[in-house]
Amino acid sequence: MSGESSIRFLLDGEERTLACLAPTRTVLQVLREDLGRTGCKEGCAEGDCGACSVVLADRHDDGLRFRAVNACIQFAPTLDGKALITVESLAGPHGTLHPVQQALADGHASQCGFCTPGFVMSLFALYKTRPEPTRDEVVAALAGNLCRCTGYRPILDAAQAMYEIGRAIPEADRDWMSAPAGSNSAAARRSEAEFADRLDRLKRTGDLVLIHESGSFHAPRTLASLAALRERMPSARILAGGSDLGLWVTKQQGELGDLLYVGEIAELKQAALGATHLEIGAAVTLADAQTLLAPQYPELAALLQRFASPPVRNVATLGGNIVNASAVGDTMPALIALGATLVLHQGARTREVPLQSFYAGYRKTVLEAGEFVSRIRIPRPEEGSVFRAWKISKRLDQDIATVCGAFLLRLRDGRVEAARVAFGGLAATPARATACETVLAGREWSEKTRDEAAAALARDYRPIDDLRGSARYRMSVAQNLLRRLWLETGAHRRVLTRLHDLREFA
Repeated sequence: MSGESSIRFLLDGEERTLACLAPTRTVLQVLREDLGRTGCKEGCAEGDCGACSVVLADRHDDGLRFRAVNACIQFAPTLDGKALITVESLAGPHGTLHPVQQALADGHASQCGFCTPGFVMSLFALYKTRPEPTRDEVVAALAGNLCRCTGYRPILDAAQAMYEIGRAIPEADRDWMSAPAGSNSAAARRSEAEFADRLDRLKRTGDLVLIHESGSFHAPRTLASLAALRERMPSARILAGGSDLGLWVTKQQGELGDLLYVGEIAELKQAALGATHLEIGAAVTLADAQTLLAPQYPELAALLQRFASPPVRNVATLGGNIVNASAVGDTMPALIALGATLVLHQGARTREVPLQSFYAGYRKTVLEAGEFVSRIRIPRPEEGSVFRAWKISKRLDQDIATVCGAFLLRLRDGRVEAARVAFGGLAATPARATACETVLAGREWSEKTRDEAAAALARDYRPIDDLRGSARYRMSVAQNLLRRLWLETGAHRRVLTRLHDLREFA
């Protein structure tokens, strides 16, 4: 492969080229420092506040996909072949406001204005993907945007009003940007088709290679190409969504060296429901994984809903969360309890390992030199099984777990035939609670069994003390989660364990 000198992307519908680009230069830096697009703000520099929100558009299936992302941790080379939409992009002819902007202005939904461009872009992504969102869906879409001045009520009201404004635009003035999702406007459809054609012309057929003095950036297009690169460059870092690696740069001012970007490999972005397993490529985003997992394991979908924010879930991958090997990673305890396995690639060779055996220590895995995760295999639900997964944190949204517990029981006639229990936050790695499982297996699912199994957790883990919780607190939480499991699945399964559930009886 020969080195390239630039990437190509669309901005305001026109092709732009960035040359001599450092692999870890962020989209935020490019916008503010190179392009003078200062509507995009830097707040937290870690993807939490949403002040830097922009929208990426790319080809997806037979149409276009619009995703809000955090420009502060999105590496600029990943823009190649996509369209970048900023708050400045939304301005209409003669400076007219976009329906999203008009709704916010009309509803007095901005005061200091620092966060407003980010809200505009998250709402624009919603505007282009959901025809008639409920208020709960609006709240979920804005979970990654913070406002300290205005408060959220007028912003939520504006999210409802923006559709009425968009539908009132005369047909002659409509284009793909001003028309909301589900629009029947012929003019908007023609405009969107032209925009899609411009994206198609940007599509790169071969691998992208950027060479820079700070390191190289490789974006292979096939699994075979990645495998060959990984064998040749075993010390290079694999980049997927960058929601963790981005912080190494913005918070720790670290140098990442050579990067292997997996976001353009079709084989790693595929997900399918097989006869016995869900097969999820390592580069499938958490947002897309949630769509596949929800019908099979609603509790896992609920857990993923609390994983960071929509702009993070739009780029972060299930494989990346697993390989990151955090002791408090949200997905790993649940996947361990479900019996997930990983398919590992090394050149032309593959092997499959249980996720529970993947971690060799704190932030360490069993991956060998030149090896990478290509697929996650999750067994489909069995008849008679019950699954629960709970994340305990100081905040509901956008917070690191203090304790994350997951339970899979196979129940028959009031007895526990088999059990798989896993926790994160109680040890150096996410791990199964084997002593607890031994107590549960083959026993009547009773208060006595529950209490003995809860006591056994003290033999499985030696929790640490840190700012998120003391060792005593963590163990108490873990034991109480087991008691909650019994309340929801045992003889008193109609006992409510959350005030939120009272809505079912309203």
